[in-house]
Amino acid sequence: MSQAFTARARRHPSFLLGASLTLLLALAAFVSLFWAPYPPAEIDIPNKLAAPSAAHWLGTDSLGRDIAAQLLVGAQNSIVVGVIAVSIGLIAGVLLGCLASARRGWTEELVMRAADFTFAFPALLSAIMLGAIYGPGLLTGIIAIGIFNIPVFARITRGAANAVWSREYVLASRAAGFGALRITTNHVLPNIASVLIVQATISFATAILAEAALSYVGLGTQPPQPSWGRMLNEAQTLLFQAPMLAVYPGVAIALSVLGLNLLGDGLRDLLDPKLSRKR
Repeated sequence: MSQAFTARARRHPSFLLGASLTLLLALAAFVSLFWAPYPPAEIDIPNKLAAPSAAHWLGTDSLGRDIAAQLLVGAQNSIVVGVIAVSIGLIAGVLLGCLASARRGWTEELVMRAADFTFAFPALLSAIMLGAIYGPGLLTGIIAIGIFNIPVFARITRGAANAVWSREYVLASRAAGFGALRITTNHVLPNIASVLIVQATISFATAILAEAALSYVGLGTQPPQPSWGRMLNEAQTLLFQAPMLAVYPGVAIALSVLGLNLLGDGLRDLLDPKLSRKR
């Protein structure tokens, strides 16, 4: 990372706030790997719906489970789903987008029409179909979100790569006899990497939100694994009795998605040469 990039990043409020919130999410997930106030699935009926205290920092739910422990461990599932689902979409989408841009013609048309077809099946609908066949669960949610991300990355990769293929240095490489694979590796991918990084960050936020939605309707993470979306589902019947049960996971989801979106916007500004020159 160059000193110029670091200097611009320090002056970019959206990037700093987004990076801070994203770091907080990662830190919560990392800490929960080694420590949590209580086992997140531990039921303690005599202490159900306890108010925040020294023993239970954020109180307990209707089964006496510690809210703070569930939030910490729930961050793990959000990050796991985000990383794997975005990786599926990134790898497959970039390969298809680069293939469409390099080959053009009927290959490009076939890839883009397949992407249009996949867009007809959003993550929730895909999860319903996969859940009916294989049963609901974390893996079902990951696959559904990953499949939805593939056409997103394919379209962005194809559009950005087409612009690079028209550049003079690419035309010179083709005139020198270099093949499509070598040009893609040496010229196309390095020049579209910043676009893909920004999209991956934004897709990460979308994946966290989608995982929460799938868990909320019972198609994502299954008990006894904690999930922010399922915490919202369980809290909806107690909104008037214990409204904070819905506030805590809702705030966690909102801050995580906000942080990743701000980080993506900041990276877009910092990695785009035209925008960076204006700062």
